[in-house]
Amino acid sequence: MIVDIIIPAYNEEKSIPKVIKDIPKHVVRNIYVCDNNSTDGTAAAARNAGAVVVFEGEKGYGAACLAGMKEIEKNEFPPDVVVFIDGDYSDYPEQIIDLLKPISNDDAYLVIGSRALGNLEKGSMTIPQIFGNWLATNLIKLIYKYEFTDLGPFRAIKWEKLIALDMQDRDFGWTVEMQVKAAKLGYKCVEVPVNYRKRIGKSKVSGTIKGTFLAGHKILWTIFKLI
Repeated sequence: MIVDIIIPAYNEEKSIPKVIKDIPKHVVRNIYVCDNNSTDGTAAAARNAGAVVVFEGEKGYGAACLAGMKEIEKNEFPPDVVVFIDGDYSDYPEQIIDLLKPISNDDAYLVIGSRALGNLEKGSMTIPQIFGNWLATNLIKLIYKYEFTDLGPFRAIKWEKLIALDMQDRDFGWTVEMQVKAAKLGYKCVEVPVNYRKRIGKSKVSGTIKGTFLAGHKILWTIFKLI
């Protein structure tokens, strides 16, 4: 399989080299770090670590991911699979292998790395995050009849299936939009357990009351909007 990686990043100068270093290079073609208008040395650190740096001036998680997808489209040959992983080193990049297995075995189109099924380092997720995941995944189960345990950003998806989703969200609703649209289209979706640790630096979302509220509101709004 041809596998490309998209890493949305905002002010992750200290963590991004560690993420790139731990990605299993033997299964990956290109690593795209989508610099979301960082004010530190994120872009230089990513480039020095061997990544292709894509700049996206509009702030927003989804905006950065969409910029990465646009860059991938410039390749002569598209990837078979795209993996999304955060740039804060909270995920374990070596577990990309685990996310790719169900796709390589034709058991799934979309694979979610579930922190709920894996090992959580103490303090790596806040209580609002844990509750929000529980609420959102139960609403998806109730409304769309698809069972997820997490909205975690660490995920792998077949490129052609990702394009078919026509992703639109440019900020906090990116992950839930992908899962809800995949459910509506009847995609084969599976979850694999992934481990999770405390991120390097402060979260731009869960690290603030405002960020937590806005993210929670957008996630719930997206679930009901797509009905």
